[in-house]
Amino acid sequence: MNAVRQTTLGDCVTLSGVGVHSGKLARLSIAPAEADTGIVFYRSDSSQSVRACRSAVRGSDLATVLRDSSGPAVSTVEHLMACFAGLGVDNARVEIDGPEVPILDGSAGDFVAAVDAAGIVETAGPRRYLRVLKPVRIESETGFGELTPYDFGLRLEVEIDFDHAAIGHQRFAATLSPDVFRKELAAARTFGFVCDVERLWQAGYALGASLDNTICLGDEGVMNTTGLRFADEFVRHKALDAVGDLAIGGLPLLGRYRSYRGGHKLNFAVVDALLSDRSAYEIVEASIPARRSVSSNAGMVTVAVPAYAPEL
Repeated sequence: MNAVRQTTLGDCVTLSGVGVHSGKLARLSIAPAEADTGIVFYRSDSSQSVRACRSAVRGSDLATVLRDSSGPAVSTVEHLMACFAGLGVDNARVEIDGPEVPILDGSAGDFVAAVDAAGIVETAGPRRYLRVLKPVRIESETGFGELTPYDFGLRLEVEIDFDHAAIGHQRFAATLSPDVFRKELAAARTFGFVCDVERLWQAGYALGASLDNTICLGDEGVMNTTGLRFADEFVRHKALDAVGDLAIGGLPLLGRYRSYRGGHKLNFAVVDALLSDRSAYEIVEASIPARRSVSSNAGMVTVAVPAYAPEL
């Protein structure tokens, strides 16, 4: 059996743009990293670093904020983290010269294009996964988030329900893969309501939001002249956010994630609950045994079946 190897980038790439909440410009470079590094953010303006993991999360209200015990924070990491998780990038060094990851066009599309330009290569280390062993559920006043066992990757089942004619009730379900992420989720943009703008500005949020990086919703509907990229772009973006938030667990997940009216805070609460209960998960390595043929109505399909072994 051949072990599934960890990955990193084949080259360095650089992007720049404004932070959606801070309104400040930032230059961000992504570089290759060795096996078992994980995703590490380096603040070049302070020479401090922080690894993207559960213990580093310092905020998850309107964005995911990372910070260690002494260094400066790096905020709004969820779209970049979703890109890494969606494309299967395990290790990377992210250098940024400001407090917030650029929002770019409000989706993960530009991050995907940058990673694809750099290429994804294998490292020497075997890939490890967080395998969900039993249900873990967190409920809020209006919704819930839940992880349950599922051995075929990360299964997403995301529902939203907004009292707005342009959104209403929407649902997205898929098992995550690089192809699914590129085609179905990466281009979905963040969204916000004009009626909330004053309140957000007063709280120090959305200072860099614009029609170039956010789907803006007014009383009459979508205000962006370009319209929507998907009929259900809103729930697709919520699913994209969930991929990025769940990646804060530090390892790719083997589990089914269901959420109803969720967001960053609820997504992280579920990850935190999972990792707080050692009986709810195990860390496993994946190997690919010899291929076998599976009969289906479409004919004979050859597939690779993963086998999991607990990490010692």
